[in-house]
Amino acid sequence: MSSPTGPASGLPVRMPRPRQPGRHRRPEPLAAPEGAPALVLAVPGTPSAATRGLAEEIVSIARSELPGLDARIGYVDGDDAEFPTLQSVLAYAADERTARYEQALAAGVEDAKEPDGPVAVVVPLLAGPDGALLRQIRQAVMDSRVAAELTDVLGPHPLLAEALHVRLSEAGLARADRARLFTVATAADGIVLASVGGEEAVQAAGITGMLLAARLAVPVMAAALDQEGSITSVAEQLRAAGSQQLALAPYLIGPEIDSALVEEAAKEAGCSASEALGPYPAIGKLALAKYTTALGIAPQQPQGAPVR
Repeated sequence: MSSPTGPASGLPVRMPRPRQPGRHRRPEPLAAPEGAPALVLAVPGTPSAATRGLAEEIVSIARSELPGLDARIGYVDGDDAEFPTLQSVLAYAADERTARYEQALAAGVEDAKEPDGPVAVVVPLLAGPDGALLRQIRQAVMDSRVAAELTDVLGPHPLLAEALHVRLSEAGLARADRARLFTVATAADGIVLASVGGEEAVQAAGITGMLLAARLAVPVMAAALDQEGSITSVAEQLRAAGSQQLALAPYLIGPEIDSALVEEAAKEAGCSASEALGPYPAIGKLALAKYTTALGIAPQQPQGAPVR
């Protein structure tokens, strides 16, 4: 029997668990600071329902990682009807921030602070550098006449190598886990990593390619989808080095380029292809990491899974 003051004599008393001290203590959950700039995901390519679904899933992942995050989507080639342009999204975010301040003043809020700093942090939805697309995004930010900070692209990063590995394994072109003793009959012994954005993009993709090669224990070489003959040339180099069963892995989120070009390139190179990275959870986490790093509120960059 329990008394009004606690359990009866002889029964154990449950005491609150003290906070664990030291470096093993569970970190406090991070939340978006009040009045923080919006995260605006700059989506390249021709807008479509599929592109919108992908972008919405990515910002949903970012919101789940940072409660209170104001995340929005702006399309580089939007129409301001079904698909809002990056300029209009930035302008609307600026108008909303000004309206909130004016409402606070009208309500007599004594500590209302006049807005300062960037209205938004713009994160390009690009795995690697693409000069033409980045110039479009930069121009859109300038045309909006809004104080916004533009981050770098998402890669190279170990999480992108992890995502490429997963997409290859989903297509039956790589083992899901090298630690497990089973074989995949269609597993590739050489990977062509297909990027867009010219030579700079190929070099950046090569860094992620080295991480992917370490995961798969097969050679990986980067090539450019937007340079004629680049994919076929790299495929020939891999075959000359001894690889016989090749796979093409798109180093793309998805909207950057027509998917038909990936299929055509794979056909010309005589190999199978995996899907683009798409809304893999790592993409949302990397987009958020670019945002939080820009604001100086990131405890650390997201880490990739260990090589198996």
